[in-house]
Order: sequence, then C-alpha cells, then structure tokens
Amino acid sequence: MAGGYPEKSDKIYAVERRRMVENQIIARGVKDKSVIDAMLKVPRHMFVPEADKKHAYLDSPLPIGEGQTISQPYIVAYMTEALELNSFDRVLEIGTGSGYQAAVIAEIAKEVYTIEIIGSLASRAADTLNMLGYKNIKVRSADGYLGWNEEAPFDAIIITAAPGRIPEPLIEQLKVGGRMVLPLGDIYQELILLTKNKDGLTRKNLGAVSFVPMTGRIEKR
Repeated sequence: MAGGYPEKSDKIYAVERRRMVENQIIARGVKDKSVIDAMLKVPRHMFVPEADKKHAYLDSPLPIGEGQTISQPYIVAYMTEALELNSFDRVLEIGTGSGYQAAVIAEIAKEVYTIEIIGSLASRAADTLNMLGYKNIKVRSADGYLGWNEEAPFDAIIITAAPGRIPEPLIEQLKVGGRMVLPLGDIYQELILLTKNKDGLTRKNLGAVSFVPMTGRIEKR
C-alpha cells in the first residue's frame, strides 16, 4: 500500500492514463497523433513519488522533491506538440526533473539529451528511464543554461523551467530551422515558441503559464 491506498494494477493505471489523454489532452485541442500515442504509452505514475502515484493521472503538477514539480499532463503534451517533432530529431531538454517529459519526447524523436542542475533529481530520473528501457535518452547533471555544446546542434530544444531571459548558448546550439519552446519570465511567464532561421529568430506566444524558476550559475548573474 502507498499513502494508505491499495496499490493499483498496471491495467488500472492504463485505464487512468487513457482517460487522462481523452479528457485532459485531446479534449483541450492536442491533435498530433505521435504526441497522443506517447502520452498513452509513458507511465506517468513511475515518475512521481510513491505517495503521489494515486494522483499521477490527475490534471495537475505534482511535487517530485527538491522544490521541483512534474508538469501537468496537458502542458507536457502541449509543449511537445509545439516542437513539431519527427523520428529523426535530436532534442535537448533543459530541466530533466522526474524524466517524464524526456520519456514522452523519446517516444517520438531519435535522441534526447536532458540536463538537470540538481544532482539527486538527475540521478533518480536516469535510474527511472533506464529501468523503463529508454536507450535514446542521455541524462547529465549540469548547468542547463550552458546547454550541451559537444552534442549540438539540435533540431529542437525544450526548457521546462522559466528563465528570466533566453539563454544565448541555447540559441547558438539550435539548428537553423529548429524550434525552441520555453516558459519565459520571472513573476509573469509566457510560453513562447522560437523558430531559428538564417536571419535570426521568429517568436510566437502560446499563452500564460506558471513554471518553477530556472536555476543556474549563469542565469543568476
């Protein structure tokens, strides 16, 4: 038993996951089949602490320790869809957290490189992803503001914590034609989609959001 509740079976979790996708994701406008299939497949309950497994498929973020959260399922799906991923893409994620977002992307893209500044979270996420059999995800504990230069350039970059400004190293590590999605701002945050072209960046606002702040040695300067 976890948190006083009987442990659920994989079959029950699968039913809850399908209900989550139908009611929280498809019903709210996510249409990309690859994203929907990924959300149906990835077991979100495996990425949350034991006491919160019973809440894993609710429409809300959940704490994962160290003052961090796993994003609500809709936001994960919405940000993933915004990247317009394909099976050949190499993706950089800043803010591994639990590893859930990386797993969803890994179901669609060729490779995922994910960075988490909090060592204990990076280690736990790597263990979970390995246990679930993900071979196309590499986890690093480092300052995400600096990106992963030796693996650049990337077809897409996703930032799952809110920086006060767009990290310049990440722009440099994005391919021409690549997409970056991130929550931007301090108190008030806007989810934005950046597309890199030979003349610079185009920007599209996707709506107001609330994320934990991006922490990093460079970001704080």
